[in-house]
Amino acid sequence: MTTVASVTQPTVLIIDDEAGPRDALKVILRPFFTIRSAENAKSALDVLNNEPIDLITLDQRLPDRHGLDLLTDIKHNHPDVEVVIVTGYGSLKSAMEGIRQGAAGYLLKPFNVTELITLTQQTMDKKRRLDFLRRNLRSSPELWGIGEESIRAWDGIKSEYLTLYQPAGPNTVFQEEEMSLVPLLSDILEATDRHLLNHSSRVSFYATLMAARLNLTLNEQKFLAMGAFLHDIGKTSLSAYRFSVDQILPSGEPIVCKEHCERGARLATTLGLPKEVHDIIAYHHERWDGYGYPYGLSGTDIPILARIVGIAQAFDHLTADAPGRTCLSAEAAIQRISLSSGSHFDPQLLDTFLEVAKQSTVSLPTMAASPAA
Repeated sequence: MTTVASVTQPTVLIIDDEAGPRDALKVILRPFFTIRSAENAKSALDVLNNEPIDLITLDQRLPDRHGLDLLTDIKHNHPDVEVVIVTGYGSLKSAMEGIRQGAAGYLLKPFNVTELITLTQQTMDKKRRLDFLRRNLRSSPELWGIGEESIRAWDGIKSEYLTLYQPAGPNTVFQEEEMSLVPLLSDILEATDRHLLNHSSRVSFYATLMAARLNLTLNEQKFLAMGAFLHDIGKTSLSAYRFSVDQILPSGEPIVCKEHCERGARLATTLGLPKEVHDIIAYHHERWDGYGYPYGLSGTDIPILARIVGIAQAFDHLTADAPGRTCLSAEAAIQRISLSSGSHFDPQLLDTFLEVAKQSTVSLPTMAASPAA
């Protein structure tokens, strides 16, 4: 294990059992980072448990443990540390698995020096944004209030975030005001728990699959995708939130924070999001039979977009793959959710979802295990 001293630069831990690639990474990254290195998983964990680390470059094959298994433990126990996989044994499958487990990027050996520097710098830019949001989400309760105080708090967040966020290139989709908030809200979900971000992305995907079968306008489809993505944004108000323990009980209630619907809806109002997006966030846990929450709406009194998202999020909670969770296969989840027709869910919309799901059973398990788009 080696050390190169620095007091101002972020710290990178290079994990590689081969001296040649390890030394090459040190030489390339030394101008930008304080360097730590480890030859195996055990030494790497010793460093992580005793020193602050900002970024890890991780070889996929280590003498005492598979790199992806080590990645899972790192992201579970040190979620604020970013990881870039640098390996000579890569494949599309292993790359997808690495990203799913929380890696920020993936490079093959022999790596291109410019690509390595660009990826590590982009990853550190992302970490600075996420760390900024983590600090403020934990220390600024006024963000979740109402009125002028909340508006001022979010204006401050948005202003400083824009100094940290540098889009990779021009993107016309963000020209609309509400869409300009998507990068910030996406980073807020990831800063809270990357599995929450993945869940939100999948729910948006499932809802979009349903939208293709329904006579929704283009605006309704846009609001559905955005509202589905933000349906759980209220959970980011919890300082110790973990998706791995956020199960849906047989009664339809979540284990944590029933108030997330109202908190998220207040945030949508504060940020000036469209009413349709607000209603999805507020009502996605209402039930067709009136026994949902927070308002006890029933039947068609529940906005249709919220009814769609209610089905999509319930399906993902049954199938989502995350540490500490027991997930069902797509087929078993389809069978389970069909039992709630006419009680939890709108029968016609559920029939549409089940039709789409049954036709997509090959791809749905992949989606349930995939990273956020």
